[in-house]
Amino acid sequence: MKVTFLGAVKTVTGSNFLVEGAGKKFLVDCGMYQGSSALEEKNDDAFDFNISEIDFMVLTHAHIDHSGRIPKLYNEGYRNPIIATKATCDLCSIMLPDSGHIQEMEIEWKNRKRKREGKQELLPLYTAEDAIKCLEIFKPVKYDEIIEIDENIKLRFNDAGHMLGSSIIEIWVTENEKTEKIVFTGDLGNNDIPLLSSPTMIESADYLVMESTYGNRLHVRNDSKAELFLNIVSETIDKGGSVVIPSFAVGRTQEILYELNKLKEKTDDEEFIKKYKKLMQTPVYVDSPLAISATEVFNENKDLFDYDVQEAIKRGDNPLEFPGLKFTRTAEESKQLNEMSEPSIIISASGMCDVGRIKHHLKHNLWNPNSTILFVGYQAPGTLGRKIVDGAKKVKIFGEEIAVNARIEYIEGYSGHADQEWLLNFIYSFFTKPKHIFLVHGEEEGQEVLRDKIIETTNIPVTIPDYGEEYTLYDGKTELTSQKQEKKEKKYRYLRLELIDRIETLKEEIEDMSSFVKEDIKNDTTSDEKLESINNKIKELERKILEIVEE
Repeated sequence: MKVTFLGAVKTVTGSNFLVEGAGKKFLVDCGMYQGSSALEEKNDDAFDFNISEIDFMVLTHAHIDHSGRIPKLYNEGYRNPIIATKATCDLCSIMLPDSGHIQEMEIEWKNRKRKREGKQELLPLYTAEDAIKCLEIFKPVKYDEIIEIDENIKLRFNDAGHMLGSSIIEIWVTENEKTEKIVFTGDLGNNDIPLLSSPTMIESADYLVMESTYGNRLHVRNDSKAELFLNIVSETIDKGGSVVIPSFAVGRTQEILYELNKLKEKTDDEEFIKKYKKLMQTPVYVDSPLAISATEVFNENKDLFDYDVQEAIKRGDNPLEFPGLKFTRTAEESKQLNEMSEPSIIISASGMCDVGRIKHHLKHNLWNPNSTILFVGYQAPGTLGRKIVDGAKKVKIFGEEIAVNARIEYIEGYSGHADQEWLLNFIYSFFTKPKHIFLVHGEEEGQEVLRDKIIETTNIPVTIPDYGEEYTLYDGKTELTSQKQEKKEKKYRYLRLELIDRIETLKEEIEDMSSFVKEDIKNDTTSDEKLESINNKIKELERKILEIVEE
């Protein structure tokens, strides 16, 4: 068996793996790159495999960083099955067309600019119509069933607890009368995600390909995040401001709705009750057509909810409905939210703030010290959300510079990804431990911390693969057998884009530094020692800049 790593290597996006075994070639995921310009440029690249040779594909879940290039694959001639859970198929039926619509809108904006510059117009990666067409090759399956591709390859989808329909996929491959099993985790859930069951514990594996998004982090536990959420909302409402929650349309939005609904069960604390009543008098708007459609898909797949949630539904308590909840479908309704004077909670996509209606809400609230921007999910490097979380004092939205005066909060406990503790627990839970582990879908720093922790506690060999590395797996051993080299011109194109991104970020940081230093200079209480230290650091910075200019 061979595995080639063609995405989500030393980054959290673009998941794509090629597996060869028992005379078949198949893909695990075909995700889109999201984040910086350098990453997003990769979406236009040709696939590093012969599409006509791919026999089938398995999809771990519907998130666009795992499914987003499927329409491109289809457009280039792929017609064999895409095997996924029913809920994943249902969600892809709304998420992929939405992604195609975004591609169309973004390319239209770029082409207006290119037309003015006399440049040739570009085509979108794919359209909403392209995305709808590719749905015909999706083949829904159930959790826990053994699926026989042929006598030598078998699959089983297990609940990953990450989002509705998400899967850990077990794959048995028989070659030379020897059967070995490789497990792909996809994205592992946070183990205490509202609505969903915990990730399935897998009994055995020869090889494990595991995500590592939070390989060096621990989350806030569920028992404290609800109270933290309520405090943030209550304090913001008291100031007359609104709470804007940039949320992933599928998964995180529904979890937040569930948490808001569930808060009413905590009725033993008078102060808590007072804050809760205040919350229930505040309108909650879900401002994302995709999130609204996804919530409908969640309601159609209640059989996948956690047991306690299913029991509550039987009692007539729908966790995705409560007084004060309003859905805004049209653009006009969305605009009206920013014209209201009353405090409100606005949940809007996208979760990383790069596209969608959330940018309008940020534009109208970031400058306001009475408002709060509450982040509840991972923010990839290079995104607007990451810049805000990292403490930017000013950001550009629709070409306009906006001061970040609002309160910025980040409740990490709402993350859909397992943290370091639960990633390790997933490994510990194997009755028969993997003989080798590959870490994917994580930033390199976090992966290295997790790798060292795994080796320290289990002695299992761990590899952090690079792009295009092919490993031959046999008899519990792994061997790097080849490496696809990115073409030189491609590599330098990415480097140029990355440099532009870094220069723009540096420019913003220098502007922020300038305002801080000016305040220090004006402040008579600033010590001479501090001023001298700042002066020396600026001199060093000048020297570095000159070195770059003279390079």
